[in-house]
Amino acid sequence: MVRAVFIGDDFTGASDTLATFASAGWRTRLFLRPPAPAECEGLDAVGIATALRALSPEAALQVIADLWPAIAALDPQSIHYKVCSTFDSSPTIGSIGAVTNDLARRFSPEHLAVIGGQPNLGRHCIYGNLFARAADGVTYRIDRHPVMAQHPVTPMTESDLRLLLAAQGLDDLALVTRDGTPSLPLRALFDVLDGDDITRIAREISPLSGRRLLIGASSVAQVLTAATPGSGTPEPAAPPPNRRVLVFAGSRSSVTRAQVEAADGFSKIRILPSDLANSWQTIATAAAALASDTPVLLHTDPELDYNMSPDHLALASGELLAKIVTTSPVGWLGIAGGDTSSRICGLLGFTAIDYLEAFSPGVGLCRARHDTPDLDGMRLILKGGQMGSPDYFGWVREGGGVR
Repeated sequence: MVRAVFIGDDFTGASDTLATFASAGWRTRLFLRPPAPAECEGLDAVGIATALRALSPEAALQVIADLWPAIAALDPQSIHYKVCSTFDSSPTIGSIGAVTNDLARRFSPEHLAVIGGQPNLGRHCIYGNLFARAADGVTYRIDRHPVMAQHPVTPMTESDLRLLLAAQGLDDLALVTRDGTPSLPLRALFDVLDGDDITRIAREISPLSGRRLLIGASSVAQVLTAATPGSGTPEPAAPPPNRRVLVFAGSRSSVTRAQVEAADGFSKIRILPSDLANSWQTIATAAAALASDTPVLLHTDPELDYNMSPDHLALASGELLAKIVTTSPVGWLGIAGGDTSSRICGLLGFTAIDYLEAFSPGVGLCRARHDTPDLDGMRLILKGGQMGSPDYFGWVREGGGVR
């Protein structure tokens, strides 16, 4: 039995939760496929990365069905369905409600709770309404956020999380305000304004017996570890296989777009729609730059019409990047965009990743596990589209470090 299983609805978010558990001393690993029980011996928390955020409800439920035998074999007390801190989702794409209801049916939890904010990332939930800090430093109600209200796939038009989730089939959630007392058994949305609320919620949830299904960002991991800190320490990691740097920006976020424009010191390669069908020239250009130890930044262009769904674009981009890495193995791989990162890491054949250290808020430096020596030990830096300062990619080029 493990303490917790967390299911990431995209890879970058799952890696942030991995970092949260590991930083609190929980022995943790993030898998890219359903793990066998023997692979999880000695672990406190087991993560499984998916691309659920980009899927229809029908496709998402098939993913859960495929994962469930492995999850059930681990017999966790808590399942954390890790979603984006902005809760961007809809009834047709990335439905949090559809996945939560299916997990509840399979897991039969005594308690179900949604944790509504993550203060260390500038996400706050007040009276059930979600607020998020934007790149300009201003905190907006999510339906008035300059980026999330205009999200190209799942625009956030509703700030009341209970209404948002009810439209996806997850209803009857009681609201627990900062000074409120939850009714038991839990079926509730918790307000979260600041770090004190994380501690308060931990005190509420920790004594509960029985199974717990917890939905939210990495603040759920903060709640679990605040109540029960771990004593594990990261294993010393061997150096990466080489020093070559490759970065891919597949997010359509305006934040990532500005970071691409600001990046210097890279050989920048803009991916055109034709490059995804006939990629040999792009692969050759990237390989030549990497061979000369020039960092490479590949990026899609949100102004272009790639004539495919977000999931298919992520898959096609992942296939292109996998060909580049297979041709020219790199030591450092940075990826911006959760949908794309899960595809890329799956196509590269990574089996799992381990957390090494903090890179920047919401972004961890990880080590990839692979059966091939040229890829085993590669450093991964994975960020969501909304994360990072304007000079983020320059920070990746220089090898990072907390700031």
